[in-house]
Amino acid sequence: MLPLIYAKTGDVVNIKKVMGKDSTKKHLLEMGFVEGSIVRVVSSHNGDLILNVKESRIALTKEMAEKIMMDIEDEKELLKNKK
Repeated sequence: MLPLIYAKTGDVVNIKKVMGKDSTKKHLLEMGFVEGSIVRVVSSHNGDLILNVKESRIALTKEMAEKIMMDIEDEKELLKNKK
């Protein structure tokens, strides 16, 4: 489990945990960063990220991305398991 800032462009990640103050956690959860959700990294630059979350594209600063713990997933395995 690593902070989301370590994800690279094109990675598909599984959200494992959201950390931070209650207000920060609530904000991230409302944006779709819930445990078990699958997120695709569209762009990564110095820790700042643009992500596909559900049907939306969201930009996160490095500081916010540090509060989200994730595992990088194998996209082929995810697609195979959906069938």
